[in-house]
Amino acid sequence: MPRDELKTFFAPRSIAIVGVSRAEYVFGGTSFLLKFQEAGFPGRLYPVNPEADEICGIKAYPSLSSLPEVPDLVMVCIAAPHVPALLEECGRIGARHIHILTSGFNELGTEQGRLLEQRIASIAREKGLMIIGPNCMGPYSPAAGLTAWGAVPGARGPLGVISQSGSITQRLTECAFSLGVGTDKAVSVGNGTVLGSLDFLEFMGEDDGIRVIAMYIEGIQDGERFFRLARGISKRKPIVVWKGGESEAGARTAASHTGGMAGEGRIWEAALRQTGVTQVRSLEEWVDAVLAFAFLPAPQGRGVFIIGVGGGNSVVYTDACVREGLAVPVPAEATMEKLRQTVPAAGSIAGNPLDDWQTLLSPVYFGSILELAYEDPGTSMVLVDRIIPRKAFHLPKVPDPTPEMIAQVRKCRAG
Repeated sequence: MPRDELKTFFAPRSIAIVGVSRAEYVFGGTSFLLKFQEAGFPGRLYPVNPEADEICGIKAYPSLSSLPEVPDLVMVCIAAPHVPALLEECGRIGARHIHILTSGFNELGTEQGRLLEQRIASIAREKGLMIIGPNCMGPYSPAAGLTAWGAVPGARGPLGVISQSGSITQRLTECAFSLGVGTDKAVSVGNGTVLGSLDFLEFMGEDDGIRVIAMYIEGIQDGERFFRLARGISKRKPIVVWKGGESEAGARTAASHTGGMAGEGRIWEAALRQTGVTQVRSLEEWVDAVLAFAFLPAPQGRGVFIIGVGGGNSVVYTDACVREGLAVPVPAEATMEKLRQTVPAAGSIAGNPLDDWQTLLSPVYFGSILELAYEDPGTSMVLVDRIIPRKAFHLPKVPDPTPEMIAQVRKCRAG
């Protein structure tokens, strides 16, 4: 699919919102309109309601056909049975980019819902319509003022989010921003009747403004295409996948959520491992992965030098690294000699992992150990066990050297 076909969703010059209520604070068309105004959307907004002359201070129109121009984006917020007729009208006026917020289609599991969704697909093919949805929050682009779930000041960043859940799309973008990672583009695809997750995966894979792609998926209709795209894109930029519906109960919920078939968790895990993507299973894991990919350079190898505190910690960190396919190599003899000269003999173990409590207390000493770790030819990355003594041992008067230690990390990385 040509990239420009999807680009319009994230940079529309005009938006028609069909189904805007005159009552404020109603979820749907009205809330979208208010959020776009709040975000300072620079284009033209057209609320469509045949019973209103003005909504939220903006002139309202009785129909799409009465608008002074063909809108770049049509947002559909009317009841499901009326959606097909509206799509026919979109086709007549030449409006091709459409986001359907409305639910009440295949996800209901009813014959009526299934037939309505089939009708949407049929009209889209006949009229050449590009449709996101139904049953979704649609596109999100802070740079364009397109922030359906609220403007986050300065939220633009290196992240691209693709999700089959509107609420999770919102949670991911807001959580990432709270930790310093802004979003360049996000999209909630819902049922994916016409445009699905894979169309936007391909789009974001070619977008130079996106350095990390994060996905929440419950099911994929074209497995071969997914794995082909994931293999290719993950060689250029990291992809983080949170797969919902791995359990039998979760799969039932996924079917009623977006109408998708989730698939067995073990099959997905094995398949994802072959594509080079990073699979996570919770919001916490998702955040950790996104932060790492957004802020840390890609390591040049698999060797990890562990600066541990306590023997047990060093053991479990080593196990975790090996379990993830990393290596914890024995340092070169030159490195070992320098460690023996630097690390106190009492209460410490020189090597990899390095068991040394002194690294908690002195930033300068910590910096010297960090330099030795990075000098070793087997080190591609360093894992630091960071305990704050005053909190761990209930010593409130003991100063916290963490800021100075962060400065040492920056110094080593810059060198």
